[in-house]
Amino acid sequence: MLILNGTLLTFTPEQPVVPRGALRIQGDRITEVGFTSDLAARYPGDEVLDAEGHLVLPGMVCAHTHFYGAFARGMALPGPAPQDFPQILERLWWRLDKALTLEDIQASAEVCLVDAIRHGVTTLFDHHASPHAVEGSLEAIAEATRHAGVRACLCYEVSDRDGREVALRGLERTAQFARAARRQQDPLVAGMVGLHASMTLSDSTLEQASGLARDLEVGCHVHVAESQADQRDCLKRTGLRVVERLHRFGVLGPLGIAAHCVHVDGYEVDLLRETGVLVAHNPRSNMNNAVGTAPVPSMLRRGVQVGLGNDGFSNNLFVEMHVAYLVHRLATGDPQALPADQVLGLVYGASVRLAERYFPGPLGRLAPGALADVITVRYRPTTPLHDGNYPWHLVFGVDGTGVRTTIVGGRVLMRDGELLTLDEERITARSRELAKRLWVRLA
Repeated sequence: MLILNGTLLTFTPEQPVVPRGALRIQGDRITEVGFTSDLAARYPGDEVLDAEGHLVLPGMVCAHTHFYGAFARGMALPGPAPQDFPQILERLWWRLDKALTLEDIQASAEVCLVDAIRHGVTTLFDHHASPHAVEGSLEAIAEATRHAGVRACLCYEVSDRDGREVALRGLERTAQFARAARRQQDPLVAGMVGLHASMTLSDSTLEQASGLARDLEVGCHVHVAESQADQRDCLKRTGLRVVERLHRFGVLGPLGIAAHCVHVDGYEVDLLRETGVLVAHNPRSNMNNAVGTAPVPSMLRRGVQVGLGNDGFSNNLFVEMHVAYLVHRLATGDPQALPADQVLGLVYGASVRLAERYFPGPLGRLAPGALADVITVRYRPTTPLHDGNYPWHLVFGVDGTGVRTTIVGGRVLMRDGELLTLDEERITARSRELAKRLWVRLA
């Protein structure tokens, strides 16, 4: 396949922007990148995808999401509205995840996968919780992922909040799933060890989870200091701060994800850097839950690996980038707090490097030999676009609703806005029905 006539954003240092660019895909790889006039002349018999008036980019990586939360949109819960983050967990998320069935889990994943394809997100790190439907939950999500054609690294959220037996089942199912994914060498599905947060995890569970991750040669995906409540609990119970406690149990490392890290001090930031863990920044969620703003500019200055997630919000990572760009200016009072090139690096930098540890790379660039995870986005710049300013075009001018084509591993999942692997009408009709039943169970 040839993609012709687009403006390529390659994310390579040699030639970041290629006007009237073209790339050739064979199998699951990009084999050539160049100019339209050259590649079109050399491969006249190839199938052509015309990207005139479009940007052509690598697919985007979401560093932290929750497929299971899709049915919460528009849901009203009885009783008084939550007043703080612990109440949001108790009255909303911990009620919802207990009510999920396997059918709900798969349908919710399908909703999010439609959303991902439509917005150009080709790799996601998902964090799942369903304490009354542990067995088969990861397999249900994996089945939906494979059918959609998107890459997803999955984990089950182990926690002691529902009792020791549920925690042990979560660890057992995690081990079975991750071993099976590795044995199958699936290019679309991988596994991690999932943990909720320090405030819902005993020392024993942390020790077992960390040991399991070492045995499986994967990382842990855990929520870290999302709210002050997590720090207060950790200090009261252990005398340690959250990052310090997780580090002592070996939970953090270069294969892992520390989601949020909103309330971390300088010592914890240094530990995050030393362990090499990826911090997943989720600005829309943090604003929605009123928990604060993670010190991302400081983390980046001190060498922490930081990626961008959505924490279950929509998979329009362009909007997540817009919010990240703005919120740090507001939080710090510094109009240079997080420039657009650094914002773009949250999606195409550390997140890509972590994804390459779980999936056959290279990812996140348009270059010969890279996996053909490619998107086209409708955009006609009204000012010059070049190597020095394309990040600012993406932050100020581009929205994920402009994505027209999504390709993963050379397979076209959406072409000219038409989904090819998923039946969106069927999925949305089914999700409305299942969500309605779920809401009745929660009333």
